[in-house]
Amino acid sequence: MLPIRKRIAQRLKESQNTCALLTTFNECDMSKAMAIRNDLKDIFQKKYGCKLGFVSLFIHAATLSLQKMPQVNAFIDNGEIVYKNYVDISVAVATPNGLTVPVIRDCQNKKLHEIETSLNKLAMKARDNKLSIEDFMGGTFTISNGGVFGSMLSTPIVNMPQSAILGMHSIKNRAVVVNNEIVIRPIMYLALTYDHRLLDGREAVQFLCSIRDYIENPNLMLIDS
Repeated sequence: MLPIRKRIAQRLKESQNTCALLTTFNECDMSKAMAIRNDLKDIFQKKYGCKLGFVSLFIHAATLSLQKMPQVNAFIDNGEIVYKNYVDISVAVATPNGLTVPVIRDCQNKKLHEIETSLNKLAMKARDNKLSIEDFMGGTFTISNGGVFGSMLSTPIVNMPQSAILGMHSIKNRAVVVNNEIVIRPIMYLALTYDHRLLDGREAVQFLCSIRDYIENPNLMLIDS
């Protein structure tokens, strides 16, 4: 095993052995998010030099939700609950050497294009194997996008000492009921794994629903930003 694979294995088992892990799920209608990305893709790329992706929208939505529910942004340290006044989001990135989780810092102060630019820079560093130790330090919440590999559903493992992780998945056209009518909508299943020692089910579900609501109606992010 490569040293990085050994370290990943140790961290994952440490999380399973320490945390009371539980996963809650929800479905998210991606119609409006897809429409916004399609409408703005050319303008966004021309102005900022990168494509607008779904992960940055979820980072922005998660940041707003974490600010509303700071307990999800907290962690346990020797029997004490430590709250953070900043949002540093770790983003799971697959590299040839294994899974890495570099951090986008101070997301609470970043606009959407700044989040996308930071994410793009980290992705390029990961592909070129140029991530430094500082890129991994900290992090108060993690987002993992298994959808890029075709995953329909998963139960991600919390990245200790964090208390929760959001799992994104593939978008599929599904039959759903809207206003008592069956319609076809692009649906993504969302998963939130959390440490039940710190978060109760009510808080976890409310947090995941908050992210879902922001993605289903992106205009709400303009109001709360």
